[in-house]
Amino acid sequence: MVSEVNEDIEALIRKKMEEFMESSKAQQRLIVEVSDDNFEEEVVERSKEVPVVVDFWAPWCMPCRIVGPVLEKLVREYRGAFVLAKVNVDMNPVVSQRYMIMSIPSVKLFKDGKVVDEFIGAIPEQYIRIWLEKNIEKDLS
Repeated sequence: MVSEVNEDIEALIRKKMEEFMESSKAQQRLIVEVSDDNFEEEVVERSKEVPVVVDFWAPWCMPCRIVGPVLEKLVREYRGAFVLAKVNVDMNPVVSQRYMIMSIPSVKLFKDGKVVDEFIGAIPEQYIRIWLEKNIEKDLS
């Protein structure tokens, strides 16, 4: 009897660990680091399947440190309704110039391979939510 209980507990622990690992992998796919080399694939092409919000930022930028965590929180809350792509402008000058990034943070929304909306600067979370609601259907399931 004790061995059966132990086997059941071990099976339950294995199942929960597998579920946890799958959810961690899914969350990792929602936030991607993007470079000059993979921007076309990770943003432009991927936006043909799911909206991609691109956060152009730099480590030294204090307003970026405000917007970045808010976007990361919201991408998880939206459960796959969009992908967050993070582009360090210092490390990726080609794509930054291509999209004429003059101020950071600069956030652009790509759909069907094109920029459809954007905002610049550290705006409050409530306004980022309004911006997302206007542009992205939230999966409430």
